[in-house]
Amino acid sequence: MPTHKTLAPPLSAKTAGVVERMARAGHPPLHQLTPDEAKAAYEKGAGVLEVAKPQLERIEDLFVPARDGETQLPVRLYAPSRDKLPVLLYFHGGGFTVGSIATHDTLCRVLSQKSGCAVVSVEYRLAPAHRFPTASDDAWDALAHLAAHAADWGLDGSRIAVGGDSAGGTLAAVCALLARDAGLPVALQMLFYPGTTARQDTPSHRLFAKGPLLDQALISWFFGQYVRTDADRDDWRFAPLDADDVEGVAPAWIGLAECDPLVDEGIAYADKLRSAGVSVELEIYRGVIHEFIKMGRAIPEALKAHEDAARALREALRP
Repeated sequence: MPTHKTLAPPLSAKTAGVVERMARAGHPPLHQLTPDEAKAAYEKGAGVLEVAKPQLERIEDLFVPARDGETQLPVRLYAPSRDKLPVLLYFHGGGFTVGSIATHDTLCRVLSQKSGCAVVSVEYRLAPAHRFPTASDDAWDALAHLAAHAADWGLDGSRIAVGGDSAGGTLAAVCALLARDAGLPVALQMLFYPGTTARQDTPSHRLFAKGPLLDQALISWFFGQYVRTDADRDDWRFAPLDADDVEGVAPAWIGLAECDPLVDEGIAYADKLRSAGVSVELEIYRGVIHEFIKMGRAIPEALKAHEDAARALREALRP
């Protein structure tokens, strides 16, 4: 289990520079905006520190049906070739309230290019218009549709991974559990700093309550948009760490940021999986902050995380 820390680990020099530039920019915190304003602000800033956008052979905008039979969820397919490739189903972060296919476009291109796999990025519905459990329902509906119809898109539906960052990592972990229960084979759950706890009361949440970047006020605001009542927090689809049984779930690659409120719950989830006999590869990137994987132009550890995740995908999805 996570150790109790009393002093925050130091930021790397490059990360400290990013944090300083963010402070100088003087943008209002997302939690001081309306949800629509926060969505727009996040979209505007999402690509500022990204690596150059890779060009791929296939970029296609498609749709998958949600369970209500009426809603069509946008998805974007990325692939480095037109071969019948294995596929990563990816869920973007953003506290279930902000983020989109567009905000994670570069990251998904990078993962596709470096892994040689196809990536399908899902535009699940966001809070507060769509509260819990809509996001997890949409995520599962997308996975079930992909597994059944991958061949229609020229993909190999027998080799599927799920992945995501932050809230998207939560959704990927949930999908891995639902897939196990449904007998749907998943080769890997690729989790970048996933949210897994019900109450956000770990030592790292206290240690990084003031951030940088992700802080207690923003986390509380995100979840205030998402949950219907406090009781929703006790549902394992909100907090996978509270799932009764994780035995037999897909192997995991988990990449965490050391200077992140979510680091302890990521470690705790890795421990829970390992205790149940699940294969886990855990990487903790030192001196970096939440969302660092989208800061590859400024933070070298992001490039290492891209390589590590892509290698894990290649190994899990090889024929």
